[in-house]
Amino acid sequence: MKLQGKRVAILATDGFEQSELVEPAKALEAEGATVEVVSPKEGTIRGWSGENWASDPVKVSKLVSQASVDDYHALLMPGGVANPDLLRTDENAVGFVRDFFTKGKPVASICHGPSTMINAGVVKGRKMTSYPSIRKDLENAGAEWIDAPVVTDHGLVTSRHPGDLKPFCEKMIEEIAEGKHKMQSNLS
Repeated sequence: MKLQGKRVAILATDGFEQSELVEPAKALEAEGATVEVVSPKEGTIRGWSGENWASDPVKVSKLVSQASVDDYHALLMPGGVANPDLLRTDENAVGFVRDFFTKGKPVASICHGPSTMINAGVVKGRKMTSYPSIRKDLENAGAEWIDAPVVTDHGLVTSRHPGDLKPFCEKMIEEIAEGKHKMQSNLS
């Protein structure tokens, strides 16, 4: 098990893409990692599956206002349209994301998830991918957007959509197993 003893925070709130949280969480746990859902909201959060709300709510482990980057080895940020849009307006969530980059800890994000990183000021100068609709947002924030199933840049793993989950999970596990990365000092 590649991730035995590692703790991974999954930052999410209502409106996440169900498969983009559940499938990576299963992959992480299968490799021995402990995962905790960190959210601005207490109780449970609901994901989106296809064109409907998912039937299985996800239990929140810890409020983001009470979470510390020092308690985790890595961060996972699923997409969905509403989820990252809500997170990027929450100062605790934005600060939590920024702290992972400051400390050089691996971060994995898929689909619309990278939009939260724009508000955290951590995308400038990075190679990234995402759902195509936020390409211009990332480019305008200084990222180099690449149309590929998975893009890795100094411990940052990004993917485009649920169809990329297999290579995304594989690369995410690899980067978390490697541990801290020397991050470029490009926080803006």
